[in-house]
Amino acid sequence: MISAPPRNARFGAPPYRAYIRNPDLAPKLSNLSDYLRWNTSLPPRLSEMAILITARHWTAQYEWFAHYPLALKGGLDAKIADAIARGTRPDGMKDDEAALYDLGQALYRDRHVNDVVYKAALETFGEKGIMDIIGIMGYYDLVSMTLITMQAGAPNDSVKPLPVLEK
Repeated sequence: MISAPPRNARFGAPPYRAYIRNPDLAPKLSNLSDYLRWNTSLPPRLSEMAILITARHWTAQYEWFAHYPLALKGGLDAKIADAIARGTRPDGMKDDEAALYDLGQALYRDRHVNDVVYKAALETFGEKGIMDIIGIMGYYDLVSMTLITMQAGAPNDSVKPLPVLEK
């Protein structure tokens, strides 16, 4: 028998606790997660930055709580992560961080990737890297939506929560 916590459980509610509500989908999502977390062409600094950009897009507090420390551990400057949290373009980004940020903004804000942004991403990451970025952001869209639906907030205040941005 598969059981899961109540929808509004506040205790460490990673997406896997929601995934088990669909036993056919859960192992597929788990396999995708394994690839996107550990086996992409991106270093942790950039994959975690992509996750933070996604968490910011959704104002997904649990996702931000879980990945902010991992981004810093992976080598992302806290000033860059904090600017993402505020919804502003970070100053002082490395070229690869700027290419990732611009691609993320083009996808989430503009819903269009222009030739300049695409060329910078292609030169920086290659086609495989672009698909890895899209895969990470797409998967963490699903994670963020899952956790928002399950009302999974950050389990403690060890990471400053994302501010709600005006739309």
